[in-house]
Amino acid sequence: MNARISQHPTFGAALVFGSCVSLSFGAAIAAQLFPALGAWGVTALRLGISAIVMLAFVRPAVRRWSRKQWRAAILFGMSLAAMNGAFYAAIERIPLGPAVAIEFLGPLVLAALLTRRRSDAGWLALAVVGIGLLGLEGVLGQSPLDPIGVMFALIAAFFWALYIRASAHAGSLIPGNSGLAVALVVAAVLLTPFGVPAAITISTAPTLLLLAVLTALLGSIIPYTLELAALRRVPQRVFGILVSLEPATATLAGWLVLGQHAGPLRLLAIVFVVAASVGVSLVGVRKRRGDPPLSEPATP
Repeated sequence: MNARISQHPTFGAALVFGSCVSLSFGAAIAAQLFPALGAWGVTALRLGISAIVMLAFVRPAVRRWSRKQWRAAILFGMSLAAMNGAFYAAIERIPLGPAVAIEFLGPLVLAALLTRRRSDAGWLALAVVGIGLLGLEGVLGQSPLDPIGVMFALIAAFFWALYIRASAHAGSLIPGNSGLAVALVVAAVLLTPFGVPAAITISTAPTLLLLAVLTALLGSIIPYTLELAALRRVPQRVFGILVSLEPATATLAGWLVLGQHAGPLRLLAIVFVVAASVGVSLVGVRKRRGDPPLSEPATP
């Protein structure tokens, strides 16, 4: 790939979009495993399978790592485990679109804290309107949102913001995808109590095993690799606004895979969210030279 293209801000935006699509459809497929394995069991399997695949391909040279690199990878893995577990627990109880809308409060707040330009604030405000409409549609729909599901989505929101910071920090200290591979191992180990029973169940059910592998591919390996690459190309505050596409892609995935239909209010929300994402991407292209490099992340 041409080096100039790979470092261009629009390429970083495309990586984030690919991650959003992959995560959304991965979550929709994962939801089909919940009745047999439970939300936390699916999370453990997804991260465990992803860890095995990433270790096989990346083979991180961990013996050469410093304590600082190990701390970054471990924090990255802890945020992965908590974010994914809480999010899957949420979509086990509430529809995919509203769950992502609530979870998006994490990166949305992070983007608001890190934004430095008035134009970014304007696009952020438009994204807030879109997120609000998605949440309103969930409240006014025929089925009210489960309070426990909302609580898990809020927990996932907190750890999503932490994931963005931890991923960027690990990416700045650890070359390639080695940090991601080790973080997945850490996350899988933390969720072992849920993963062992789930692994026993799928060992005798080839269909469930296939869905679990597909979930790992779409829900972890592809999107996290894309996000790690994107966070090396765009500032964290821009990344936080770009992922506003995910409520839209989640709504689409919920409709296509799970039959969760979107009404006019949700479709209007999608328009606002997509417009905000496109707007901040275009501004990032024009003003890239004024942004600080991601290799020097702000202190949390």
